[in-house]
Amino acid sequence: MNALLILVDLQRDYLAAPGLQPPAGAVTERAARLLDAFRAAGRPVVHAWTTVDRADDRRMPHWKRLGKWQCVEGTEGHRPPPELQPLDGEPVVHKRFFSAFGTGELDRVLKQLGADTLVLAGVHLHACVRATALDAYERGYRVCIAEDAVASDDPIHAAITRRYLGDRAAEFRPAEFWSGPCDPDPSDISRIQPAVGGATASARTAARDWEGTSPEARVRLLEEWACRIEEDAGMAGAITAETGKPIRHARGEVAATAAQLRAIARRIASEPAPPDEATALVRHRALGVVAVITPWNNPIYIPAGKIGATLAHGNVAVWKPAPAASSVARRLAGHLRAAGAPEGVLGIVTGDRATALALMSDPAVDAVTLTGSSAAGHDAQEICARRNIPLQAELGGNNAAIVWSDADLPAAAAAIAEGAFAMAGQRCTANRRVVVHAASLDAFLELLVEATARLKNGDPMDPGVTIGPLVSRASRDRVDACVARARARGLRIRVPHAEAGEASPSAGAAYHDPTLILADDPRDECVREETFGPVLVVQRAADWDEAIALCNGVEQGLAAALFSRSADLQRAFLAGARAGILKLNISTAGADIDLPFGGWKSSGIGPAEHGASDREFHTRTQTVYR
Repeated sequence: MNALLILVDLQRDYLAAPGLQPPAGAVTERAARLLDAFRAAGRPVVHAWTTVDRADDRRMPHWKRLGKWQCVEGTEGHRPPPELQPLDGEPVVHKRFFSAFGTGELDRVLKQLGADTLVLAGVHLHACVRATALDAYERGYRVCIAEDAVASDDPIHAAITRRYLGDRAAEFRPAEFWSGPCDPDPSDISRIQPAVGGATASARTAARDWEGTSPEARVRLLEEWACRIEEDAGMAGAITAETGKPIRHARGEVAATAAQLRAIARRIASEPAPPDEATALVRHRALGVVAVITPWNNPIYIPAGKIGATLAHGNVAVWKPAPAASSVARRLAGHLRAAGAPEGVLGIVTGDRATALALMSDPAVDAVTLTGSSAAGHDAQEICARRNIPLQAELGGNNAAIVWSDADLPAAAAAIAEGAFAMAGQRCTANRRVVVHAASLDAFLELLVEATARLKNGDPMDPGVTIGPLVSRASRDRVDACVARARARGLRIRVPHAEAGEASPSAGAAYHDPTLILADDPRDECVREETFGPVLVVQRAADWDEAIALCNGVEQGLAAALFSRSADLQRAFLAGARAGILKLNISTAGADIDLPFGGWKSSGIGPAEHGASDREFHTRTQTVYR
């Protein structure tokens, strides 16, 4: 196999597109690693650029209609960032429309180089990368797309493109797949369709009987499941060993999981039956088979909440846990079987993103409940909309706390530091940003540095440790790259533990020091993107209008908090904050086990989870007249 890399439209003008996902800094870095790997292995590289000449205006017609001039030859926007600049001898192919094959120039280059496999990276996946992939497929090339080194400003369209190309013309692999010194074996890049049919078929069979069980039987099952989880003395240690979550938080998760299941059971037990004499009644019927897709950061609390609500309302579940928490998942499922769950009411399928896509697409699945990344949510939206089935998705947050000058600043600093850095920031409600009244910024920043330095970082099995490692070295490297890009942009960075003279717990493990980034520009990548790690962005606000605008000024809207003694500001915050969870004088982190949990904007799709919201998603209404 002779593999060749084509970098499509990785030019500054395209990378500056608003709403690019992944953001420009991340996709540039991943593409640069891919480029370095190809160069190191002596594999050929081709750069495909959109090129516009003002003296000979042959722009695409829709650009003319919009009056758009970009990628003009000779401008900075026409060229890629420094790390993606072509080296001498690397061909640059210029194009006018979408496909890199459009002018015939690329055909000539590929013939000279003798390539049979094309690896694509660039922007936009839904447009120029897609068109190039289809043209390459038509010409008989094996087409591979570096799935983490492509970006789009139309993420739903990009999700459609991933499915469409993956079913037909291209294989999607991470950029690191190509980092070896030798060409991968062609059999290693063949597309493997994950097998989920057995689990969904068993679930479909079980669903018919399970919907007919009494509420009392479902309540007994959940209560027994809760008892068995509580009685498992090794569960917390297993969570810590597999995910790196500090043992103190793992123990709290075990207790909260059991309490959550009992709360679901109480709610089912207390639902009143319709009166016999009514001439019409509204029934709440089960959906059937629910696909449950969960992350690793709360490996039993999130799954048990979803599965418990699914079973309580007469549905059955097929669960795809995160690979990083697979052994804990099997342990949790074992407790449900031991509690008396009938065969087939909970099936498990293991695997990666491809398995999740296959599960959601399976015709036996009637609904999907998912907690994951924005990209996972876009994939789920595309599949569920196409199949016309319900979707409930919790997609994380970029949560802000506003700190006003009248607040108890030391208490606010302590709460926000804990909310930002506990569990290395790996929870969806973690404080990602803090918006501080300019009059108090300097004083609050020093209090925040001190409060952060007091949090213990180290061995997660130590009960005194609050922070701990990230789930993997890859996650640590991702966070480190985000901080490095912020430093390269000239942003001010504080590392409290280092300033206090403490060394990182282990240079060889997945630890990353808690880090503060001061970023006043609301357009900056570290402001707009959720790091999901131990990074807290500090923003300055001159007045209340700016503060609430900064709080709301990101795509996500899961949680927000205000630290202020002012009743007027509290009312203004409750009226103006655009998030699903609002808090007063407490951190954004954490939530009650039996209250609705759901985000606004891109943080949530469909009904919220937990509490009274469970029935809204897990059943459909049916009106009966008699």
